Amino acid sequence: MDNKQKIGFNIIKNDPMDGHKGFGKGALSLENVSPVFIDVEEGEAFIDVGAMHARSAVEKGIKFLPNKEEVPEGAKPFWLVWVTVDHGEKGPFYAGVTACELTVNREKRRGYKSLPEHVNRMDKSLKSHIIVDHMDAHSKQVLKAFLQEHNAEIWENSSSELKEGLTE
Repeated sequence: MDNKQKIGFNIIKNDPMDGHKGFGKGALSLENVSPVFIDVEEGEAFIDVGAMHARSAVEKGIKFLPNKEEVPEGAKPFWLVWVTVDHGEKGPFYAGVTACELTVNREKRRGYKSLPEHVNRMDKSLKSHIIVDHMDAHSKQVLKAFLQEHNAEIWENSSSELKEGLTE
C-alpha cells in the first residue's frame, strides 16, 4: 500500500482582494503556485509544499552553500520547479513553469542552491514565464509526464511554449 500523501496543485480561488483598493492591491497571490521537485537520478517528480518556505523534505537538515564547488562530492541533483496554474478562456492551464537547480549531500548535510535564483524564479512563474531551457533532457521528460498525468486538461490548455520547451 502506498503511504505517500497525494497533494494536488493549488488552483486559483476567488480573488481575496476583489473590490479592495487599499494596501496590497495588485500583490501576487501564492495560492496558485506549487513547488514540484524532480529527483534527477531517480527520474521522479513530486510536490512538496514545504518548499514555499525552504522546508521541504529535500531541504530539511541541509546547510546550503552559495558555491557548487564547496559542496562535498556525491551531492544528489534536484530541480525545484515552480508551477503556476491560471484560469483562461478554455479553463485552467499551466501559466508559469520555472526551474531552479539544487544539489544535496544528505550524508554531509551540505548542499547548493542560489536563494536569489529560487526567489526570482518563483516570481517569474507567478508572472507566467516559462524557464525550462537549462534543464537536462531527461528531467524535462519527467516534468512533462508529471504535468500531463497530474491533469491532462490543464496540460492541453497550456501554451505551446511550455509544451515545446519540455519536448526539446
